[in-house]
Amino acid sequence: MITPIDRSKERRRIRNRIRAKIAGNPLRPRLCIYRSLKYMYAQVIDDSMGKTLAAASTAEKEMKSSLKNTGNIEASKLLGKTIAERAKAKGIEAVVFDRGGYLYHGRVKAVAEAARESGLKF
Repeated sequence: MITPIDRSKERRRIRNRIRAKIAGNPLRPRLCIYRSLKYMYAQVIDDSMGKTLAAASTAEKEMKSSLKNTGNIEASKLLGKTIAERAKAKGIEAVVFDRGGYLYHGRVKAVAEAARESGLKF
């Protein structure tokens, strides 16, 4: 009998494999993505200090009010633009992208492309 795949366990395994190769430093912090069914979250993290330098989410009041649906590609594009603006305000020009074990497709891809279009390099 074939056992079903535990998707959260599989994502954690992939995420750990990615994190073994990727680390944020003061020159190029890590842009980390988390995706739930309802919201998207993005953080710019300096792993050497263990500090979050900038963060944005579609669960924030100002984003929720401007969006009809917070869990779609349109919301993800707005999140990418917002995180890039907040990072640039802190003086961050370049980041390392951490897709968090998710496929580079759909909402994750939309966040990355919107951040690039807003001037963040990775």
